[in-house]
Amino acid sequence: MNTPRRLLFTLAALALPATAQARDITVTVRDAAGHPVEDAVVSLDAPGRAPPPGHFTINQKNTMFAPFVLVIPVGSTVDFTNLDPFRHHVYSFSPAKKFELKLFGQGEKRAVTFDRPGIVALGCNIHDTMQAFIQVVDTAFAAKTGKDGRVVLHGAPAGEVKLRVWHPYLRAPANQVALAAPAGGDVSLPISVKLRRPAPMQHDY
Repeated sequence: MNTPRRLLFTLAALALPATAQARDITVTVRDAAGHPVEDAVVSLDAPGRAPPPGHFTINQKNTMFAPFVLVIPVGSTVDFTNLDPFRHHVYSFSPAKKFELKLFGQGEKRAVTFDRPGIVALGCNIHDTMQAFIQVVDTAFAAKTGKDGRVVLHGAPAGEVKLRVWHPYLRAPANQVALAAPAGGDVSLPISVKLRRPAPMQHDY
């Protein structure tokens, strides 16, 4: 076998295990009563190239933030757009990103870039009932559950990995539980969590 062919064979052999190891981890989160939990952020402590920064939007509409929970890569920018016929004053005291967007009216928007991983709790200085959360991640494996309480993490490594489930109302230290996802191929994990009632805006995230 000549050198070029031998090199090609070696590269192909090296590439096969990585492809074979990729798998899907499906997580279904339910509360103590068996109801699906929407907006639970599921992430893996596993190596992988984090996605590049992106551009996202959180609207203020009907005196609410939408979406309620947003997952973004580190370095991403979020536009805060006011769709209400009155003004909002968006802020966060969270260590991951402290900022203040002073009064802005209908049709106006303000942009914030999130350059550190962590949880960012959002509030409005005018409307105390308004809450939302941004989870800024530096991992390739993080997503939130839908209305069915389900999320799929694609391309996860085949070995045993630590899996984390976070929700703003989850009754646990730091609103998070951790467990091990077993080694092997594709796996489906049902997870039951206890939730508390929504609390007033807190500043310790």
